[in-house]
Amino acid sequence: MIFGAGSLRGLVKMRDGRSKRVSSYDKSGGNADFIKIKKGTKVVIADIKGAGCIHHIWITVNCPDKFYLRRTLLKMFWDNEKFPSVEVPLGDFFGVGHSKVSHYVSLPLNMITGGIVEKANNAAMNCFFPMPFAERARIEVVNECSEDILSFYYYIDYEELDNLENDILRFHSQWRRENPTRGLIKPVKDKFDVNNFLRTRNKTGKENYVIFEAEGRGHYVGCNLSIDNINPFTGFSWFGEGDDMFFIDGEKWPPSLHGTGTEDYFCAAWGYPAGKYYGPYHGISLAGPTEGELAYSGKWTMYRFHIEDPITFRKSILFSIEHGHGNSQSNDYSSTAYWYQTEPHKKFPTMLKAEHRLPIPDKESLKRFFKTI
Repeated sequence: MIFGAGSLRGLVKMRDGRSKRVSSYDKSGGNADFIKIKKGTKVVIADIKGAGCIHHIWITVNCPDKFYLRRTLLKMFWDNEKFPSVEVPLGDFFGVGHSKVSHYVSLPLNMITGGIVEKANNAAMNCFFPMPFAERARIEVVNECSEDILSFYYYIDYEELDNLENDILRFHSQWRRENPTRGLIKPVKDKFDVNNFLRTRNKTGKENYVIFEAEGRGHYVGCNLSIDNINPFTGFSWFGEGDDMFFIDGEKWPPSLHGTGTEDYFCAAWGYPAGKYYGPYHGISLAGPTEGELAYSGKWTMYRFHIEDPITFRKSILFSIEHGHGNSQSNDYSSTAYWYQTEPHKKFPTMLKAEHRLPIPDKESLKRFFKTI
């Protein structure tokens, strides 16, 4: 039995699985340990038959398209299902949005980069979420870049099993974007009314940004949320204050879990005073400045993993968050959610076309920021 044996304490237990790997190693014995993926094509990097569980995925990429992290899609299918259980742009899946790399380390995900490698927008990307399957696991990479992927390196480490228990859930991950969110207060330079801002009320959650929704039984285990702060209020550049809301098993209002602000859900407070930081369960994997006239400008990614406190549902779940207090602000929001559930799962919304997944250029983002601040 392999499940429940992932802690240090569990290492003393005998395991029944057989260790296996699918990788891009050079079959000729040379050092060309990668595959090439032509633009406009997809490749299957793993097609594993029988029962098992993936425990680690490592990927690194060399592609001349500077937006390859958003234009390249990662798809995963379990047990011959027709629709993917994972469909996420490559960079967002590994925890950093806006088609950027950034060095950070969490318990289930990380990016390892720095120096000239980071300047080239390259990184090693790792995932340690367990991904069980009873009959088959298929992983696809779709290249929607403007250029060929010159080198795609990967490991997929898994344990082969004789069978899988009936109560084992399947891993899911979904990406969404709303650019811009529909803010209820229009920022006007030099005319921000903080009292009007604070009077805004939200007692339905209907205008919230939706991070994910699912049907079936399972538990949500975390997300990353990427924000480009393109529409701040005069004298109030902070983009947070939006409450998180979890509507479970079809409930209306109030939700079972109602938070107190964006930074609070991501386990910080008083904005993000530390700027970039990374812990095992929460952190800021990509940050901008926190002080001065550029405070909270530009592109940010924050993450929260419910490893110790998964949020359970028996029929359905809808997780959404306000974009600014009372949905007052209009910013670029995108997110990746991670959860486990029974199959079949609810079909995901249609993935945005590659051109609609691209980040706002940094200069344009800053120009919009200064329009109202």
